[in-house]
Amino acid sequence: MAATDSPPADQTRAVWRRVLGRAGLVYLFSRMCVVVGAGVVAAELRSDANKVDLDLPNSPFADPNYLDKAIPRSGLRLILDTLTSWDGQWYNRIIENGYPRVVQAKVTYEVADARAAFFPAYPMLVRSVDWVLPVGSVTSALIVNVILGAAAVLVAGLLARQIFGVQVSSRAMALMALFPGAFVLSFAYTEALLITVAAACMLFLLRRQWWLAGVFAAIGTATRPNGIALCAACAVAAYVAIRDDRDWKSLIAVVLSPLGFLGFQLFLWQHTGEALVWFRVQTEAWGEGASFGYTAIKQSAKAIANPLTSPTATITALSVAALVCLCAAAYKRRLPAPIAAYCVVIVLLMLLPATVTARPRFLYTAFPLLFSLAALIEPHPASNGVMTPRRSEAWAYIVGICCAGLAVLTALYGVLGAIP
Repeated sequence: MAATDSPPADQTRAVWRRVLGRAGLVYLFSRMCVVVGAGVVAAELRSDANKVDLDLPNSPFADPNYLDKAIPRSGLRLILDTLTSWDGQWYNRIIENGYPRVVQAKVTYEVADARAAFFPAYPMLVRSVDWVLPVGSVTSALIVNVILGAAAVLVAGLLARQIFGVQVSSRAMALMALFPGAFVLSFAYTEALLITVAAACMLFLLRRQWWLAGVFAAIGTATRPNGIALCAACAVAAYVAIRDDRDWKSLIAVVLSPLGFLGFQLFLWQHTGEALVWFRVQTEAWGEGASFGYTAIKQSAKAIANPLTSPTATITALSVAALVCLCAAAYKRRLPAPIAAYCVVIVLLMLLPATVTARPRFLYTAFPLLFSLAALIEPHPASNGVMTPRRSEAWAYIVGICCAGLAVLTALYGVLGAIP
Protein backbone atom coordinates (compact mmCIF):
# COMPACT_ATOMS: atom_id res chain seq x y z
CA MET A 1 0.00 0.00 0.00
CA ALA A 2 1.38 3.41 -0.92
CA ALA A 3 2.10 5.90 1.83
CA THR A 4 -0.62 8.17 0.50
CA ASP A 5 -3.30 5.48 0.51
CA SER A 6 -6.01 5.48 3.16
CA PRO A 7 -6.08 2.51 5.54
CA PRO A 8 -8.70 -0.16 4.84
CA ALA A 9 -12.13 0.43 6.36
CA ASP A 10 -11.85 -2.68 8.54
CA GLN A 11 -8.57 -1.44 9.96
CA THR A 12 -10.05 1.98 10.65
CA ARG A 13 -13.02 0.46 12.45
CA ALA A 14 -10.71 -1.76 14.52
CA VAL A 15 -8.63 1.25 15.57
CA TRP A 16 -11.78 3.18 16.50
CA ARG A 17 -13.07 0.26 18.58
CA ARG A 18 -9.79 0.18 20.52
CA VAL A 19 -10.00 3.93 21.03
CA LEU A 20 -13.55 3.61 22.36
CA GLY A 21 -12.51 0.76 24.65
CA ARG A 22 -9.73 2.87 26.18
CA ALA A 23 -12.05 5.86 26.49
CA GLY A 24 -14.62 3.72 28.31
CA LEU A 25 -12.04 2.56 30.84
CA VAL A 26 -10.80 6.11 31.40
CA TYR A 27 -14.37 7.30 31.89
CA LEU A 28 -15.03 4.61 34.51
CA PHE A 29 -11.80 5.53 36.28
CA SER A 30 -12.76 9.21 36.25
CA ARG A 31 -16.11 8.40 37.86
CA MET A 32 -14.22 6.49 40.56
CA CYS A 33 -12.27 9.70 41.25
CA VAL A 34 -15.56 11.53 41.74
CA VAL A 35 -16.89 8.81 44.03
CA VAL A 36 -13.67 8.99 46.06
CA GLY A 37 -14.17 12.72 46.48
CA ALA A 38 -17.78 12.20 47.55
CA GLY A 39 -16.62 9.42 49.89
CA VAL A 40 -14.25 11.86 51.58
CA VAL A 41 -17.25 14.10 52.24
CA ALA A 42 -19.21 11.18 53.72
CA ALA A 43 -16.30 10.24 55.97
CA GLU A 44 -15.88 13.85 57.11
CA LEU A 45 -19.56 14.19 58.03
CA ARG A 46 -19.55 10.96 59.99
CA SER A 47 -16.34 11.97 61.71
CA ASP A 48 -17.82 15.32 62.74
CA ALA A 49 -20.93 13.55 64.02
CA ASN A 50 -18.86 11.18 66.14
CA LYS A 51 -17.14 14.13 67.82
CA VAL A 52 -20.41 15.66 69.06
CA ASP A 53 -20.86 15.51 72.83
CA LEU A 54 -24.29 13.95 73.30
CA ASP A 55 -24.28 14.83 77.02
CA LEU A 56 -24.37 18.60 76.55
CA PRO A 57 -27.39 20.01 78.49
CA ASN A 58 -30.27 21.58 76.56
CA SER A 59 -28.79 20.44 73.25
CA PRO A 60 -30.72 18.90 70.37
CA PHE A 61 -27.94 16.30 70.30
CA ALA A 62 -29.19 14.99 73.64
CA ASP A 63 -31.63 12.90 71.61
CA PRO A 64 -29.63 9.71 70.94
CA ASN A 65 -31.38 9.31 67.59
CA TYR A 66 -30.64 12.85 66.46
CA LEU A 67 -27.45 12.05 64.57
CA ASP A 68 -29.03 9.18 62.67
CA LYS A 69 -31.83 11.52 61.63
CA ALA A 70 -29.55 14.41 60.63
CA ILE A 71 -26.62 12.41 59.24
CA PRO A 72 -27.50 8.97 57.83
CA ARG A 73 -25.32 6.07 58.84
CA SER A 74 -25.25 4.92 55.21
CA GLY A 75 -22.19 6.23 53.40
CA LEU A 76 -24.01 5.66 50.12
CA ARG A 77 -26.76 8.03 51.21
CA LEU A 78 -24.18 10.71 52.03
CA ILE A 79 -22.48 10.21 48.66
CA LEU A 80 -25.82 10.59 46.87
CA ASP A 81 -26.48 13.78 48.85
CA THR A 82 -23.13 15.15 47.67
CA LEU A 83 -23.90 14.37 44.03
CA THR A 84 -27.28 16.13 44.27
CA SER A 85 -26.12 19.18 46.22
CA TRP A 86 -26.04 22.85 45.19
CA ASP A 87 -27.90 23.34 41.89
CA GLY A 88 -29.01 19.71 42.02
CA GLN A 89 -31.41 20.66 44.79
CA TRP A 90 -33.00 23.34 42.63
CA TYR A 91 -33.46 20.99 39.72
CA ASN A 92 -34.98 18.45 42.09
CA ARG A 93 -37.55 21.06 43.16
CA ILE A 94 -38.49 21.63 39.51
CA ILE A 95 -38.71 17.88 38.85
CA GLU A 96 -41.02 17.35 41.82
CA ASN A 97 -43.04 20.59 41.86
CA GLY A 98 -42.62 22.26 38.49
CA TYR A 99 -42.13 26.00 38.06
CA PRO A 100 -43.78 28.57 40.37
CA ARG A 101 -47.07 30.09 39.30
CA VAL A 102 -46.14 33.40 40.91
CA VAL A 103 -42.68 34.77 41.66
CA GLN A 104 -42.80 37.02 44.70
CA ALA A 105 -41.48 40.56 44.61
CA LYS A 106 -37.84 40.99 45.62
CA VAL A 107 -37.29 37.26 45.43
CA THR A 108 -34.18 35.81 47.08
CA TYR A 109 -32.34 32.52 46.63
CA GLU A 110 -33.70 31.44 50.02
CA VAL A 111 -37.23 30.96 48.67
CA ALA A 112 -38.50 28.27 46.32
CA ASP A 113 -39.63 30.81 43.71
CA ALA A 114 -35.98 31.26 42.70
CA ARG A 115 -36.14 27.97 40.81
CA ALA A 116 -37.56 29.98 37.90
CA ALA A 117 -33.94 30.81 37.06
CA PHE A 118 -33.17 27.22 36.00
CA PHE A 119 -33.80 25.97 32.48
CA PRO A 120 -36.24 23.12 31.75
CA ALA A 121 -34.61 20.58 29.41
CA TYR A 122 -32.77 18.61 32.10
CA PRO A 123 -35.67 18.49 34.63
CA MET A 124 -38.03 17.41 31.84
CA LEU A 125 -35.68 14.59 30.86
CA VAL A 126 -35.29 13.40 34.45
CA ARG A 127 -39.03 13.55 35.04
CA SER A 128 -39.59 11.41 31.95
CA VAL A 129 -37.07 8.83 33.17
CA ASP A 130 -38.68 8.82 36.61
CA TRP A 131 -42.04 8.18 34.98
CA VAL A 132 -40.63 5.15 33.13
CA LEU A 133 -38.51 3.95 36.07
CA PRO A 134 -40.33 5.17 39.19
CA VAL A 135 -37.28 5.18 41.44
CA GLY A 136 -37.56 8.75 42.71
CA SER A 137 -36.30 12.04 41.35
CA VAL A 138 -32.86 11.85 42.99
CA THR A 139 -32.04 8.38 41.69
CA SER A 140 -33.48 9.21 38.27
CA ALA A 141 -31.34 12.34 38.03
CA LEU A 142 -28.17 10.38 38.77
CA ILE A 143 -29.13 7.61 36.33
CA VAL A 144 -29.67 10.22 33.63
CA ASN A 145 -26.28 11.78 34.28
CA VAL A 146 -24.44 8.45 34.28
CA ILE A 147 -25.77 7.90 30.76
CA LEU A 148 -25.39 11.51 29.64
CA GLY A 149 -21.82 11.65 30.96
CA ALA A 150 -20.81 8.68 28.84
CA ALA A 151 -22.72 10.15 25.87
CA ALA A 152 -20.97 13.50 26.30
CA VAL A 153 -17.53 11.89 26.16
CA LEU A 154 -18.50 9.73 23.17
CA VAL A 155 -20.10 12.48 21.06
CA ALA A 156 -17.27 14.86 21.91
CA GLY A 157 -14.90 12.13 20.71
CA LEU A 158 -16.77 11.90 17.43
CA LEU A 159 -16.47 15.66 17.02
CA ALA A 160 -12.74 15.56 17.82
CA ARG A 161 -12.29 12.74 15.29
CA GLN A 162 -14.07 14.83 12.64
CA ILE A 163 -11.70 17.74 13.29
CA PHE A 164 -8.32 16.19 14.11
CA GLY A 165 -8.56 12.45 13.41
CA VAL A 166 -8.82 9.24 15.41
CA GLN A 167 -5.59 9.42 17.41
CA VAL A 168 -6.29 12.92 18.69
CA SER A 169 -9.86 11.93 19.54
CA SER A 170 -8.47 9.22 21.85
CA ARG A 171 -6.65 11.76 24.00
CA ALA A 172 -9.51 14.24 23.66
CA MET A 173 -11.95 11.74 25.18
CA ALA A 174 -9.49 11.04 28.00
CA LEU A 175 -9.32 14.77 28.73
CA MET A 176 -13.11 15.02 28.52
CA ALA A 177 -13.43 12.33 31.20
CA LEU A 178 -10.61 13.54 33.47
CA PHE A 179 -10.71 17.34 33.28
CA PRO A 180 -11.51 18.63 36.80
CA GLY A 181 -14.69 20.30 35.58
CA ALA A 182 -15.92 16.86 34.52
CA PHE A 183 -17.12 16.26 38.09
CA VAL A 184 -20.44 17.69 36.83
CA LEU A 185 -20.96 14.62 34.66
CA SER A 186 -21.81 12.74 37.88
CA PHE A 187 -23.63 15.58 39.67
CA ALA A 188 -27.31 16.33 39.10
CA TYR A 189 -26.30 19.27 36.92
CA THR A 190 -27.10 20.25 33.33
CA GLU A 191 -23.61 20.37 31.83
CA ALA A 192 -23.69 16.71 30.77
CA LEU A 193 -26.81 17.33 28.69
CA LEU A 194 -25.47 20.59 27.26
CA ILE A 195 -22.15 19.08 26.21
CA THR A 196 -23.87 16.10 24.59
CA VAL A 197 -26.24 18.20 22.49
CA ALA A 198 -23.60 20.87 21.80
CA ALA A 199 -21.15 18.29 20.47
CA ALA A 200 -23.91 16.74 18.35
CA CYS A 201 -24.94 20.16 17.03
CA MET A 202 -21.38 21.09 16.02
CA LEU A 203 -20.78 17.66 14.49
CA PHE A 204 -23.84 18.11 12.27
CA LEU A 205 -22.76 21.66 11.43
CA LEU A 206 -19.45 20.35 10.11
CA ARG A 207 -21.35 17.73 8.11
CA ARG A 208 -23.81 20.41 6.90
CA GLN A 209 -26.85 18.57 8.21
CA TRP A 210 -28.65 21.78 9.04
CA TRP A 211 -31.96 20.47 10.38
CA LEU A 212 -30.28 18.17 12.90
CA ALA A 213 -27.81 20.86 13.91
CA GLY A 214 -30.67 23.30 14.53
CA VAL A 215 -32.70 20.83 16.57
CA PHE A 216 -29.77 19.98 18.84
CA ALA A 217 -28.93 23.68 19.18
CA ALA A 218 -32.51 24.38 20.26
CA ILE A 219 -32.26 21.68 22.93
CA GLY A 220 -29.01 23.26 24.07
CA THR A 221 -30.52 26.72 24.43
CA ALA A 222 -33.29 25.15 26.54
CA THR A 223 -30.70 23.50 28.80
CA ARG A 224 -28.48 26.27 30.14
CA PRO A 225 -28.11 30.04 29.56
CA ASN A 226 -24.67 29.56 27.99
CA GLY A 227 -26.25 27.18 25.51
CA ILE A 228 -26.90 30.37 23.54
CA ALA A 229 -23.30 29.94 22.32
CA LEU A 230 -24.69 27.34 19.90
CA CYS A 231 -26.51 30.17 18.11
CA ALA A 232 -23.13 31.72 17.37
CA ALA A 233 -21.81 28.39 16.07
CA CYS A 234 -24.83 28.02 13.77
CA ALA A 235 -24.53 31.61 12.54
CA VAL A 236 -20.83 31.28 11.69
CA ALA A 237 -21.39 27.90 9.99
CA ALA A 238 -24.20 29.40 7.92
CA TYR A 239 -22.03 32.38 6.96
CA VAL A 240 -19.23 30.07 5.76
CA ALA A 241 -21.66 27.81 3.86
CA ILE A 242 -23.34 30.76 2.12
CA ARG A 243 -20.05 32.50 1.35
CA ASP A 244 -18.39 29.40 -0.09
CA ASP A 245 -21.27 27.45 -1.65
CA ARG A 246 -24.34 29.68 -1.58
CA ASP A 247 -25.95 27.07 0.69
CA TRP A 248 -28.94 29.06 1.91
CA LYS A 249 -30.38 26.00 3.64
CA SER A 250 -27.80 26.60 6.35
CA LEU A 251 -30.07 29.35 7.69
CA ILE A 252 -32.36 26.58 8.97
CA ALA A 253 -29.93 25.94 11.81
CA VAL A 254 -29.73 29.66 12.59
CA VAL A 255 -33.51 29.98 12.84
CA LEU A 256 -33.97 26.86 14.97
CA SER A 257 -31.08 27.44 17.37
CA PRO A 258 -32.60 30.05 19.72
CA LEU A 259 -36.03 28.41 19.96
CA GLY A 260 -35.19 26.63 23.21
CA PHE A 261 -34.29 29.85 25.00
CA LEU A 262 -37.20 31.80 23.52
CA GLY A 263 -39.64 28.98 24.23
CA PHE A 264 -38.63 28.89 27.89
CA GLN A 265 -39.08 32.65 28.23
CA LEU A 266 -42.54 32.44 26.63
CA PHE A 267 -43.47 29.53 28.90
CA LEU A 268 -42.49 31.44 32.04
CA TRP A 269 -44.44 34.47 30.81
CA GLN A 270 -47.57 32.38 30.28
CA HIS A 271 -47.03 30.32 33.46
CA THR A 272 -46.35 33.20 35.86
CA GLY A 273 -48.15 36.02 34.09
CA GLU A 274 -44.99 38.13 34.13
CA ALA A 275 -42.91 38.91 31.07
CA LEU A 276 -39.13 38.71 31.50
CA VAL A 277 -39.52 37.10 34.93
CA TRP A 278 -36.40 35.00 34.34
CA PHE A 279 -34.26 38.12 34.09
CA ARG A 280 -35.77 39.53 37.30
CA VAL A 281 -35.04 36.33 39.21
CA GLN A 282 -31.48 36.29 37.92
CA THR A 283 -30.96 39.84 39.15
CA GLU A 284 -32.83 39.71 42.46
CA ALA A 285 -32.28 36.16 43.67
CA TRP A 286 -28.85 35.46 42.27
CA GLY A 287 -27.42 38.96 42.12
CA GLU A 288 -26.30 38.55 38.53
CA GLY A 289 -24.83 41.59 36.89
CA ALA A 290 -22.03 42.30 34.46
CA SER A 291 -18.43 42.82 35.56
CA PHE A 292 -16.89 42.18 32.12
CA GLY A 293 -14.13 40.06 33.61
CA TYR A 294 -13.34 42.28 36.60
CA THR A 295 -14.65 39.72 39.10
CA ALA A 296 -12.41 37.01 37.65
CA ILE A 297 -9.39 39.33 37.78
CA LYS A 298 -10.18 40.46 41.33
CA GLN A 299 -10.66 36.90 42.59
CA SER A 300 -7.47 35.75 40.87
CA ALA A 301 -5.49 38.63 42.37
CA LYS A 302 -6.91 37.77 45.79
CA ALA A 303 -5.78 34.17 45.40
CA ILE A 304 -2.27 35.27 44.42
CA ALA A 305 -1.97 37.82 47.24
CA ASN A 306 -3.35 35.47 49.89
CA PRO A 307 -2.80 31.90 48.68
CA LEU A 308 -5.25 29.21 49.85
CA THR A 309 -7.18 31.54 52.17
CA SER A 310 -10.26 31.47 49.93
CA PRO A 311 -11.07 28.21 48.11
CA THR A 312 -13.43 30.04 45.77
CA ALA A 313 -10.78 32.61 44.82
CA THR A 314 -8.19 29.86 44.35
CA ILE A 315 -10.53 27.92 42.05
CA THR A 316 -11.18 31.10 40.05
CA ALA A 317 -7.46 31.74 39.63
CA LEU A 318 -6.79 28.15 38.57
CA SER A 319 -9.68 28.32 36.10
CA VAL A 320 -8.30 31.51 34.57
CA ALA A 321 -4.83 29.94 34.32
CA ALA A 322 -6.31 26.84 32.67
CA LEU A 323 -8.24 29.06 30.27
CA VAL A 324 -5.03 30.83 29.21
CA CYS A 325 -3.29 27.49 28.59
CA LEU A 326 -6.21 26.12 26.59
CA CYS A 327 -6.47 29.28 24.50
CA ALA A 328 -2.74 29.04 23.75
CA ALA A 329 -3.27 25.44 22.61
CA ALA A 330 -6.21 26.54 20.44
CA TYR A 331 -4.01 29.20 18.85
CA LYS A 332 -1.50 26.53 17.81
CA ARG A 333 -4.05 23.88 16.84
CA ARG A 334 -6.88 25.83 15.27
CA LEU A 335 -10.52 24.78 15.53
CA PRO A 336 -13.02 25.22 12.67
CA ALA A 337 -14.65 28.63 12.69
CA PRO A 338 -18.10 27.52 14.01
CA ILE A 339 -16.45 25.57 16.85
CA ALA A 340 -14.19 28.48 17.71
CA ALA A 341 -17.19 30.83 17.76
CA TYR A 342 -18.95 28.53 20.24
CA CYS A 343 -15.90 28.52 22.53
CA VAL A 344 -15.48 32.30 22.36
CA VAL A 345 -19.08 32.92 23.43
CA ILE A 346 -18.85 30.32 26.22
CA VAL A 347 -15.72 32.00 27.58
CA LEU A 348 -17.22 35.48 27.34
CA LEU A 349 -20.36 34.36 29.16
CA MET A 350 -18.16 32.76 31.84
CA LEU A 351 -16.17 35.95 32.43
CA LEU A 352 -19.09 38.37 32.08
CA PRO A 353 -21.02 37.89 35.38
CA ALA A 354 -20.35 39.92 38.51
CA THR A 355 -21.04 37.04 40.91
CA VAL A 356 -20.17 33.49 39.85
CA THR A 357 -17.36 33.86 37.32
CA ALA A 358 -14.63 31.51 36.02
CA ARG A 359 -15.23 27.99 37.32
CA PRO A 360 -14.01 24.56 36.17
CA ARG A 361 -17.51 23.48 35.15
CA PHE A 362 -18.09 26.62 33.06
CA LEU A 363 -14.71 26.24 31.37
CA TYR A 364 -15.55 22.59 30.77
CA THR A 365 -18.50 23.57 28.58
CA ALA A 366 -15.90 25.12 26.22
CA PHE A 367 -14.80 21.51 25.73
CA PRO A 368 -13.50 21.83 22.13
CA LEU A 369 -10.51 23.68 23.62
CA LEU A 370 -9.50 20.31 25.07
CA PHE A 371 -9.32 18.97 21.51
CA SER A 372 -6.65 21.53 20.68
CA LEU A 373 -4.67 20.52 23.75
CA ALA A 374 -4.96 16.87 22.74
CA ALA A 375 -3.80 17.73 19.23
CA LEU A 376 -0.85 19.67 20.63
CA ILE A 377 0.28 16.70 22.71
CA GLU A 378 -0.32 14.09 20.03
CA PRO A 379 2.89 12.73 18.42
CA HIS A 380 3.95 14.10 15.07
CA PRO A 381 2.92 11.78 12.19
CA ALA A 382 6.57 11.28 11.28
CA SER A 383 7.24 9.69 14.68
CA ASN A 384 5.01 6.68 13.88
CA GLY A 385 2.87 7.35 16.94
CA VAL A 386 5.77 7.43 19.42
CA MET A 387 5.65 10.40 21.78
CA THR A 388 8.84 12.27 22.57
CA PRO A 389 9.92 12.03 26.24
CA ARG A 390 8.96 15.67 26.74
CA ARG A 391 5.42 15.21 25.43
CA SER A 392 5.02 11.94 27.28
CA GLU A 393 6.04 13.63 30.52
CA ALA A 394 3.66 16.53 29.87
CA TRP A 395 0.78 14.11 29.25
CA ALA A 396 1.52 12.27 32.51
CA TYR A 397 1.46 15.55 34.44
CA ILE A 398 -1.81 16.61 32.82
CA VAL A 399 -3.50 13.30 33.64
CA GLY A 400 -2.24 13.36 37.23
CA ILE A 401 -3.38 16.94 37.83
CA CYS A 402 -6.79 16.21 36.31
CA CYS A 403 -7.36 13.09 38.43
CA ALA A 404 -6.44 14.94 41.61
CA GLY A 405 -8.60 17.89 40.59
CA LEU A 406 -11.63 15.66 40.03
CA ALA A 407 -11.45 14.16 43.52
CA VAL A 408 -10.55 17.42 45.28
CA LEU A 409 -13.26 19.49 43.62
CA THR A 410 -15.91 16.86 44.39
CA ALA A 411 -14.88 16.82 48.05
CA LEU A 412 -14.61 20.61 48.27
CA TYR A 413 -18.04 21.21 46.80
CA GLY A 414 -19.50 18.38 48.88
CA VAL A 415 -18.53 20.04 52.15
CA LEU A 416 -19.79 23.38 50.75
CA GLY A 417 -16.24 24.73 50.91
CA ALA A 418 -16.50 26.73 47.67
CA ILE A 419 -19.07 27.90 45.17
CA PRO A 420 -19.16 25.44 42.25
